[in-house]
Amino acid sequence: MIRESKNLIPVSMAVLLHVVIFTTMIVAFDYAQPTPFTPLAVQATLVTEVPERAPPPPPVREPEPEPEPVIEEPEPEPDNSEELRRQAEEEKRRLDALLEQQRLDDLKKKEAEEKKRKEREEEDKERKRVEAEKKRQDDIRRQREENERLRRELEAEQRQSEIDAETDRMAAVDAGELAVYTAMIQQKIYRNLNLPASAADDMKCSVRVRQARSGDVLGITFLGCEVDDAVKRSIEAAVFKSSPLPDPPTPNLFDPNILLNLTKQQ
Repeated sequence: MIRESKNLIPVSMAVLLHVVIFTTMIVAFDYAQPTPFTPLAVQATLVTEVPERAPPPPPVREPEPEPEPVIEEPEPEPDNSEELRRQAEEEKRRLDALLEQQRLDDLKKKEAEEKKRKEREEEDKERKRVEAEKKRQDDIRRQREENERLRRELEAEQRQSEIDAETDRMAAVDAGELAVYTAMIQQKIYRNLNLPASAADDMKCSVRVRQARSGDVLGITFLGCEVDDAVKRSIEAAVFKSSPLPDPPTPNLFDPNILLNLTKQQ
């Protein structure tokens, strides 16, 4: 548009100059033509002065149409396809760089979020582990306290049972029942005793017999016994042959380690 407006001004000036020259030539041509002469008419009776007739006006000519302005063909645009291609490539590289940077930023953001998520999970696991360990320790402590309480109660019950049993046993002893129980055991052993000829008439032998609750003999220990080995073997054989030993008249007289004083029966 700027180029066309610049070309229009000189074209208009040239057209105007041609019009002025053409008009001047027409006017000069009209003045150069001779003026037609008309003879005067004379009459006898009247002399009239005929004024000089003015020249006829020049014929009116139609103005010639103004020539159309010459429109110059626009100069061909320079071939800038290579520049456009280069700019397009630059723009594409710029957009690709922006997209790559955005991708890297998103990746870093995701990695940071994933790291924070894993840290939270680890913290939750550690918290739960600590809570579970604390609960386990509390359970162990409560169980130990409960076991200790039960143990004290059981020991107290056992002590009380032992005290009650010993009280009952002493009462039975005072009543002569222990002597009767001991005599029952000795009589059964004597029935199974077969002393050798080496046994003296004044033989005395103290033994401790271990027995189960059922009366089964578990072992024998010689405490004071001045006899030979043959006599000891015969006494030991008689004790084991007497198993199970008689039951006590009352349960509280039972003694797992009963003391017996054996002599030679006459």
